[in-house]
Amino acid sequence: MGTESKVAELLLKAGAIVLRPQQPFKFASGILSPIYCDNRLLLSKPAERKIIRDFYVKKIKKEVIEADVIAGIATASIPWAALVAEKLKKPMIYIRKEAKDHGRENLIEGGLEPGQKVLVIEDLVSTGGTSLASVAAARKEGAVVENCVAIFSYEMEAAVKGFIFAKCNLLTLSNFSVLVEVAAEKDYIKPEDIEVLKGWSKNPAQWGKKMGFEQ
Repeated sequence: MGTESKVAELLLKAGAIVLRPQQPFKFASGILSPIYCDNRLLLSKPAERKIIRDFYVKKIKKEVIEADVIAGIATASIPWAALVAEKLKKPMIYIRKEAKDHGRENLIEGGLEPGQKVLVIEDLVSTGGTSLASVAAARKEGAVVENCVAIFSYEMEAAVKGFIFAKCNLLTLSNFSVLVEVAAEKDYIKPEDIEVLKGWSKNPAQWGKKMGFEQ
């Protein structure tokens, strides 16, 4: 079993990912989804937390990613960035969604010098908006940002196109396509649910209406 399948199974077993094709979740964007991912649950599980940290590091080394600084994004990926930075013995920063309105009004917390190579650590990529905004923020400060490594991606078209447009590589430990296959193999879903789930991935915005959950 490859890394992507191992991570997918870990996320399912830990309850970090829940599949509910017949009773979809509603995202903040309003999109209905048969899948919900909350990787923060892994932080409360020491064994799983260590496995994910080590998979991050393995991926970084396998892809030969050079980084002077590891960056987390407020708030969910900050702990993962800290774990990876500690393991790699690298400095760490974190990037806010918006600048503070007091004090030094920082958008980026921690030391960052122009020209430094920054690796962005994410926990989950959906549309990619938050991740790409963080890439842009670091670049605005003069950093070189070429890679983002995430635990999981929904593989939404918006994210795929967004990262290509930004000329930033998105690397993931696992993804939606692999997860669906593992979930079917391990009986987390019924065989007939596979196409339902894949249909969501192709067109998340219209999936709820097509499935009859929206009028």
